[in-house]
Amino acid sequence: MTTLRDRGEGFENKFAHDAEMEFRITARRNRLVGMWAAERLGRTGAEAEAYAREVIEADLEEAGDADLIRKLKADFAAAGVLVSEAELLEVLASRREEARAQILGG
Repeated sequence: MTTLRDRGEGFENKFAHDAEMEFRITARRNRLVGMWAAERLGRTGAEAEAYAREVIEADLEEAGDADLIRKLKADFAAAGVLVSEAELLEVLASRREEARAQILGG
């Protein structure tokens, strides 16, 4: 019975570790996306860093990327910067891979 319990705890630990890694990767991706968007919006330095934090926080509103995409589209529209949803999705995907490599070292 102990072996079965140990195995179950091992699976729980792996699940928790994987969930934490995904959270960290998503947060890093959102920071990278925020810095990309800040550049497109003409923000630099501390203003760009602050905007990247806003992007990270915006993605915590609901599950998935819809809240993040909504924020980015609204900010780009308000600034008169044309960015398609397809471009946003492409940037999200590429920055996820970049974030994964940074976090996991691969």
